[in-house]
Amino acid sequence: MNFEFVTAAQIVFGAGKASGLPGYVGKYTAPGGRVLVALGAQTGRTQALIASLKQEGFAVETLRVSGEPSVEQISSALPLARSCAVLIGLGGGAAIDTAKALAALAPNPGDPLDYLEVVGRGQPLSQSSLPWIALPTTAGAGAEVTRNAVLSVPAQGVKVSLRSPSMLARLALVDPELTYGLPPEITAAGGLDALTQLIEPFLSNAANPLTDALCRDGIRRISTALDAAYHADDPDARQQMALAALFGGLALANARLGAVHGLAGVLGGYLNAPHGALCAALLPHVLHANFLALLSRQPGNPVLARFSELAFLLSGQQDASARQGIRYLQSLVTDMGIPGLAKFGLTTADLPALAGKAQKASSMQGNPIRLAEAELIVVLENAL
Repeated sequence: MNFEFVTAAQIVFGAGKASGLPGYVGKYTAPGGRVLVALGAQTGRTQALIASLKQEGFAVETLRVSGEPSVEQISSALPLARSCAVLIGLGGGAAIDTAKALAALAPNPGDPLDYLEVVGRGQPLSQSSLPWIALPTTAGAGAEVTRNAVLSVPAQGVKVSLRSPSMLARLALVDPELTYGLPPEITAAGGLDALTQLIEPFLSNAANPLTDALCRDGIRRISTALDAAYHADDPDARQQMALAALFGGLALANARLGAVHGLAGVLGGYLNAPHGALCAALLPHVLHANFLALLSRQPGNPVLARFSELAFLLSGQQDASARQGIRYLQSLVTDMGIPGLAKFGLTTADLPALAGKAQKASSMQGNPIRLAEAELIVVLENAL
């Protein structure tokens, strides 16, 4: 058995821990040093954190992030990033990926396209990232502990990754209090994204004992906490969701994802739709397709047993079957108000081309079985 496990240089978790941000920033630059904060939706808590940095004498610049970062937006912000000593991603996955990408590109010459997969030249980043700190304000993406940033390329209708081991954060500061008061729709999409990022590594062809432990624990936490966070904004549920999302980020960074993310990446470049909502809409249908494909083509594959274990982790019922687990997920998606893909403008005419593109996505390499284009089309049809 061989595997590798990498993560942020330091992880700090707990309610109220974000208040220590100025002290952590002070490890990388003295008062007066310039700090760039890539900022998602502002709340009273995020404004207080920025004020605390200014009170300690740091020269704070803010960069508002709405929606997933594009290559053009990153290119425009690079001169500002290169003038800063420390970067902070304070927000959801988009804000964190923005800080991560800018920190990685700032010390490296040339254009972002020099370093991008698929649409660019794919060159390695030769210089290590600037120091950067992640503070997630949603419980979903797990981007605080991953070594890639997802960027959109609108001109080509795709999303691609900037990727390097040096892109891991110096600090992932995970404070559940920053997620208090999230709207139900963001709680649902983020929570189901986190659940996807625990299920796919658990079923992936690169699972390992460390990621398995994280996935099992994280799936249990979400199965009991998501409803309370969605309906009641319960503080304990928010803490469980923040921890599960962290575990999902750790798992996906050290195992692999699968067809949900392979499809969601392609759809995200084609539709104006949140990543979490896409993953949620696809999840039960991808699992059903994988289960049927394994039964028919690889009935001896040990991953099949994991489908039954997944059903138990989700439902708490020892004798739950794989099909019951998939139905449980479909009910969860429906109860959380996640719309079908047609809501975002997807039509049946779009499906063959998108399925063909998705087959080439890097996330597909982790799927427990290779799905044919026709099988992916059926997944998309069922998710409409």
